[in-house]
Amino acid sequence: MITLPDEEIKTLHEIKQKSPVELAFVGDAVYELMVREHISLHHDAPAGKLHAMCVEYVRAESQQKAFEQIQEILTEEELDFVRRGRNANKVMASKNADPAAYRTATGVEAMFGYLYLSGQNERIRELFAVILN
Repeated sequence: MITLPDEEIKTLHEIKQKSPVELAFVGDAVYELMVREHISLHHDAPAGKLHAMCVEYVRAESQQKAFEQIQEILTEEELDFVRRGRNANKVMASKNADPAAYRTATGVEAMFGYLYLSGQNERIRELFAVILN
């Protein structure tokens, strides 16, 4: 997992003050990177096929199912970031996604963004192990 240089790391208070949309922006990249890492380590296929497999994991409905898998093991703080992301005002569902699934996916991404920015890489891996199994 990529780590930030020390001078770039913000305080926990600063991270918690970020908008859920900003956290989801980061979390989207973190989530996709974890999926790509998993796919590349477990599959040998042309790039187009790898991309298609990746899309299956990162689409809103799949992230909604991922949330259902990890919901019971999330801390109250993690659930709070999911709620904040799900309820963000600027969340616009894509034309191909169910709006409720898209909002939940945004919540999951906000939580992963928070975990990443706060340096909780081990927790990210722990949650992904549950999602992928």
